[in-house]
Amino acid sequence: MKDRLMRGIGVSPGLAIGAAVVVQSQLPDVPHRVVPRSQVEREVRRLRAAVKDVQRHITDLKARAAERVGPDEARIFDAQLLMLEDKDFLGAVEDLIRENHLTAEKAFEFKALEQRDAWMSVGSARLKDRITDLNGVMVRVVRHLMHLGNDELEGFAKGSIVVAREIGPGLTVQMDRAQVVGLVSEEGTKTSHAAILAHSMGMPAVMGLTGALGRIHTGTMLLIDGGRGTVLLEPTQEEIIDANVREVKDHERVVELERGVSLPAVTTDGLRVALRGNVDLPEEINAARAHGAEGVGLLRTEFFVTGHTSLPTEDEQVRYFSRVGKAFPDYPVVIRTFDLGGDKFPAAFQAPFEANPFLGWRAIRVCLDQPELFRAQIRAILRAAVDTQLHLMIPLVTRVSEIERTREMVAEEADELRKEGVPAAPSVPVGVMIETPAAAVLADRFVAASDFLSVGTNDLTQYTLVVDRGNARLADRFTPHDPSVLRLLQQVADAACAGRKPASVCGEMASDPLSAFLLIGLGYETLSVAPPSLPRIRWLVRQVSRAKAREAAHAALDARTDGDVLDILRTGVAACGIDPSIL
Repeated sequence: MKDRLMRGIGVSPGLAIGAAVVVQSQLPDVPHRVVPRSQVEREVRRLRAAVKDVQRHITDLKARAAERVGPDEARIFDAQLLMLEDKDFLGAVEDLIRENHLTAEKAFEFKALEQRDAWMSVGSARLKDRITDLNGVMVRVVRHLMHLGNDELEGFAKGSIVVAREIGPGLTVQMDRAQVVGLVSEEGTKTSHAAILAHSMGMPAVMGLTGALGRIHTGTMLLIDGGRGTVLLEPTQEEIIDANVREVKDHERVVELERGVSLPAVTTDGLRVALRGNVDLPEEINAARAHGAEGVGLLRTEFFVTGHTSLPTEDEQVRYFSRVGKAFPDYPVVIRTFDLGGDKFPAAFQAPFEANPFLGWRAIRVCLDQPELFRAQIRAILRAAVDTQLHLMIPLVTRVSEIERTREMVAEEADELRKEGVPAAPSVPVGVMIETPAAAVLADRFVAASDFLSVGTNDLTQYTLVVDRGNARLADRFTPHDPSVLRLLQQVADAACAGRKPASVCGEMASDPLSAFLLIGLGYETLSVAPPSLPRIRWLVRQVSRAKAREAAHAALDARTDGDVLDILRTGVAACGIDPSIL
């Protein structure tokens, strides 16, 4: 088994057995071939026909994605369609065919690579999505011209496991969940976007699996364990039987946990913990409701912009926010405002080059510098809040003035809507997402200026430990259980308690049972969790006492290492009668 076992990062728990479907994003080898002058126009016609065929194919993909995950997410294909309509680019390809007598596939590859190199030389992270789209168009058109087929996710059997170098949103929205049972990628960590999405989908996934594409081929049977982070190649019948036994036990455990979704999340000594859901995609609304979410603690809006060629309109946002709010009529829905920046600028957005965009112009900084963009979202939230419980949450806040200016804009837009006679709420609660050490240190000031706090543990860990959360090489250094992170979490909880304002945790940490135990001990009474994890966290809450959690948290704050913290937490849950090995 040792020779067949590969270890990566378990980012979404569960077992999956199936045949690998390797998704290659690289170009096929395109031979350098010239054609006689008499065939030049034939190559031009081949190019035009291929472009039209690929346009139709991507349009079909977009329609299927709209049915599967909604029209907003399906807009991710718009950038590729626009590239296939670029007359200047296509004209340059035709000129190259005519001038150099190249085949259509070679000329298209040459010009596409030339464009890609030009964008890469700029060094802007905001062009990452555009380069990804260009690669996608290039691969599709060239494969079509070479009669190699034009879609890597069609025609595979039920129970397949997708294997790729990197799994991005464009690939994700194409997946038919009735067919795909697991994900494996060379890149990615527990808090990368694809990992968060896989966890929300309840799909077993292993990422950061170095060398996967070199050892795994389409058709290779795989046994993946998303909890342990292992991938077993060509498992034996005995190994499959053992895995199936484990899977049955795990399923029985899930069924048992789901029986308690209607039970209140109350500790054995009477603490009521509010459990909300994190919603990344529209289709996760139903999953959150089915798993007993008491509202939404983090409604991400990135899918409105990631990979799209334009920003959503005010009306589009109103429709979506209203839909989510009405799905939870008795509970709050916390909308995180646009977290633009880094690699999340839409293609059409004019943004400056930045050497380090994740420490630059992003999130609330962009919104306040682009007030018309921000005002449209504020108006949409106010309009949708007329008959729903919507809250507005600001990401990456580091200054009190950012909160104050946002509140002023909310008041101004509410007044403007009233004057226009547009039905809207007179105001909404405005909260702050604590994602940086600066925000944690200023938590007492932020409490005074806002209505609530919510800790994003993914970025807080990243910025505190100076570890890129998407870097698989640094995955062992990325741990929210580091004592430095724990001290900041305690500081935020204390500030909220002193200011009599609610504080929650909406990062991936809240979806982990051991971490949830710790957070309760630190004083957090609201946790926002990935929908599939809600039953398990609810069960955990009902088995532990607040007193034991506090005792463990206080000991953890004095620990020297993250390993010591985990040992303390395991001892703490064991004292509550829970076997730590099942968490």
